[in-house]
Amino acid sequence: MEIRKAHFPGRAPLEAYGNQGFRFANMSHRGALLCVPSGIYGWDVTDSSGFGEEAFQRVFEEQADIEVLLVGTGVELKPLPEDLKAMFREAGILADPMSTGAAVRTYNVLLSEDRAVAAALLAVD
Repeated sequence: MEIRKAHFPGRAPLEAYGNQGFRFANMSHRGALLCVPSGIYGWDVTDSSGFGEEAFQRVFEEQADIEVLLVGTGVELKPLPEDLKAMFREAGILADPMSTGAAVRTYNVLLSEDRAVAAALLAVD
């Protein structure tokens, strides 16, 4: 049996969040998610202390297709580290931290408008 990293090859609205996971495309995923133009990926970050360049590598790889990155920081808003904000600015990406719930709702609206949006979402209870 082959175990692969969680990946949905496409863009899809997020149907639900909570209970340490997310629902989308009639599937569910436990843990954090990274939603980029190439698809939706399981994300190995559990809290905002894991926010660094390595955690956002896939975002930087796809920066040409991303204008806005919504960062769901959990139940409460937590600021991004200054060095990370500078990297996003240099890449031409507007990174906007907010609670995970607000990020999910905003992501769905921008996705429905066919905007160049990505989301990095910490799971919440």
